[in-house]
Amino acid sequence: MIKEEHEVAMLGAPQHRGAPVTSTVINIQPEIPSEPDHVVWSLFNTLFMNVCCLGFVAFAYSVKSRDRKMVGDMIGARSYASTAKCLNICALILGLFLNIGIIIAVMTVIRGVSSLYYESVQRGGGY
Repeated sequence: MIKEEHEVAMLGAPQHRGAPVTSTVINIQPEIPSEPDHVVWSLFNTLFMNVCCLGFVAFAYSVKSRDRKMVGDMIGARSYASTAKCLNICALILGLFLNIGIIIAVMTVIRGVSSLYYESVQRGGGY
C-alpha cells in the first residue's frame, strides 16, 4: 500500500460524536459567451490610424465595453463594443485613404522634381 492509503486504513472511518456534518456547496455559473470588446484593434488604430482622433475615441469605447463586461452588464457591453467597432472601421478606412494619398502625393512631387532636374541637366544648366 501507498503510505497515504496505509495511514487512512489505520485511522479508520471518521467518527462523528454528535458534531453536525458540514458540507461545502460550490455554485458554478454557466459559461457566458464572451463578447469581443475590440481593445487591441482600438489600440492599433490609436497608435497608427488616429485620423481625427477616431482611434482614441474607439479605444475609450472599448475600455467602457470591457468595464461593462466586468460588471456583468452584457447589453451595455455589447452596445459600447458595437460603437467601438464602427469607429475602428471608420478610423481604419480613413487612415488607409490618408496614407495612400500621402504616398501618391510624395511620389508625384518626387517625380516632378526629378523631371525638372533632368530637364535642367539636358539644357546644360546642371549643378
